[in-house]
Amino acid sequence: MLIRLTVENWKSFRDPVTFSMVATLERQYRKRLPTVRNMKLLPITAIYGGNASGKSNLVHALSFIKNLVVKGTSPKKSIPVVPFRLDRESIEKPSKFQIAFVAGKSVYEYSFAVTRQHVVEEKLVEVLTKGDKILYDRQEGKYSFDPTLPDHESLKIIGNGTRDNQLYLSNSVSQNQKQFLPVYEWFEGSLLVIGPEQSFLSMDQMIEGFDDLPEFAKEMLQRLDTGISRLESETIPYDNAPIPKYIKEKVFSELADGDTENIGGPSVGHRYILRRKEGENIIEKVVSYHGSPDGIEVKFDLMHESDGTLRLIDLLPAFSLLINNKINKVVIIDELDRSLHTLLTRSLLEEYLQHCSPESGNQLIFTTHDVMLMDQSMLRRDEMWVTERDDTGNTTLFSFSDYKDVRYDKDVRKSYLLGRMGGVPRILFIKMRNS
Repeated sequence: MLIRLTVENWKSFRDPVTFSMVATLERQYRKRLPTVRNMKLLPITAIYGGNASGKSNLVHALSFIKNLVVKGTSPKKSIPVVPFRLDRESIEKPSKFQIAFVAGKSVYEYSFAVTRQHVVEEKLVEVLTKGDKILYDRQEGKYSFDPTLPDHESLKIIGNGTRDNQLYLSNSVSQNQKQFLPVYEWFEGSLLVIGPEQSFLSMDQMIEGFDDLPEFAKEMLQRLDTGISRLESETIPYDNAPIPKYIKEKVFSELADGDTENIGGPSVGHRYILRRKEGENIIEKVVSYHGSPDGIEVKFDLMHESDGTLRLIDLLPAFSLLINNKINKVVIIDELDRSLHTLLTRSLLEEYLQHCSPESGNQLIFTTHDVMLMDQSMLRRDEMWVTERDDTGNTTLFSFSDYKDVRYDKDVRKSYLLGRMGGVPRILFIKMRNS
């Protein structure tokens, strides 16, 4: 589970800002909050703000951290960090990230500072009940390790072999050092980021073999009035697939036997599954079926479905994960409400919240413009956050719980839309005159 995230000098965040999933002392919906180390953690947060206020930049920060840890950088490539660009001083400074999270039964705090050229500092801390244990600390290429860690010589050798543009955490795992593997695996498997134009899982997982997903997807597609009764895939000849040849060749050259890759997305309409099975390259197209008044199912290409239906199809696998209390996932969705009716979005959120409990380890973090979701009958005050950009272009971040006059029975939408809580666009009205 995510505990908190601090970013500094990242895109529109010039000054340090901290986003926290630690619950405040308010009593509303406390029965759905899990407890970790005497902390109550939130299962959900909504992030509001005007256009270009920095909502997505917070999501991008999590995506950047995950990719730098899991995918890393190649030897001659620069680190794709984006500092605050509206003053010269910030451009020359490193960008800093700190993230605290629960992995298994342990609590960790991982931080690093980077420029485009190199990793300036990096630290991994295990948070214990009696104090913090610094597992390793990297400062300008020099390392120190906790003396109680085994295999010290190997840890030092890996440090000496870590490139300037590479995280030690990533390199240690690639060198088969397993001491920090649980931390790496949290970034790789537990932290899941979905952008406005992204599918969450391969489409084949929407159709077959992902726990309870097919039945859940079918139920939700019908309940949310999409007209779809089921999804299926059909095999099409390799040469007839309307996918550029170089893309097909590239994808299949990188697929191991038994793996699949998804091609297409919301802006394309069609969804294709490229599958490598027993040495054979297979291409499948996903189709939907609608029930007609005479009881006969009619097949549709996905390109004929609405944008909202396609977005829903992309999101259902994520919500299927979230309602599963046996796993621990942190799902971040940028622009959750894109192309979705507010009642449909609310239905997805309510379905998830019904499964939240002290035993659940899942979390949902999303950005949205939909003020109809800004409802204290569904979300706590500390589960609603706002980004606001000031006159210098710097983004600040705060929670509704920071406002003492926001009562639990107050309609916060009115105050928000009137600009009393920040986070709404500042529209400059210019009087037009006929020349």
